[in-house]
This record gives sequence, structure tokens and C-alpha cells, in this order.
Amino acid sequence: MKPASVTASADCSRSIPERAGARLDAIDAALSSLDHESRRLERLGFERPLARCAAQRRYWSFLQALFSIPAATPRPGFGDVTCPAAPRR
Repeated sequence: MKPASVTASADCSRSIPERAGARLDAIDAALSSLDHESRRLERLGFERPLARCAAQRRYWSFLQALFSIPAATPRPGFGDVTCPAAPRR
């Protein structure tokens, strides 16, 4: 059984928006809600939920980094390069 998300914004079962701006907004909202929840859990002294919150924050930070990479634009002369075959022995 998959553990529940720490916050509603960080629910991993939600689909990621198709548009780049909406996607980054959803990721930022998830990270913001996890930051707030992390501070709350730290004040209360809840160690296990705080660790789960940190794990979810790592996941959403990874998505933020992944989706922040600009799309590759084809450059002339680079799109048609093929890998040479390995020499036969």
C-alpha cells in the first residue's frame, strides 16, 4: 500500500499538467505546501511524518529540476548524426 501524501498539493497520484507553466506552478505549490508542513511538523516534534515530508520534498525537487530543463532545440547539422557501427572483430 502506497503511503498517503503529506499535503493535498503534493499528491503524487495527481496527473502533471501538460503545459509547462501550469506544470511548474503545480510543482511550486507542492513544494511550498511541503515547506509549510515541514515547519509545522518540526514545531510539534513529529519525527516520522517529518521524514516522510522530507522524502516527498526530495521527489518534488527532482521534478522541479527535471521540468526546468529547457526543451532541446534542434541545431543544424546535429540532428542527423548517427552513431557509427562498432568495428567487427
